[in-house]
Amino acid sequence: MKTWPVQDAKARFSEFLEACLVEGPQMVTKRGTEAAVLVPAAEWRRLHATAKPSLKELLLSAEARTEFLVPQRGAARRRRITPIR
Repeated sequence: MKTWPVQDAKARFSEFLEACLVEGPQMVTKRGTEAAVLVPAAEWRRLHATAKPSLKELLLSAEARTEFLVPQRGAARRRRITPIR
């Protein structure tokens, strides 16, 4: 991952964006400290879709989030019961 000082990223944004699209994520530093990462939109969507809160985060959250705890209706598979012969 290439590192860009914030002033270079601002001054050469087109090149910065093209590097992100071709090479992958690009790190931005501010005063020598990592500040942000520019990520291609497809990768961001993939990361965002796979991110789920942990059980600890769910239990500590201020609002109830039962949609993560309860499986969708009809999603469970039931075993077929075969009669005993």
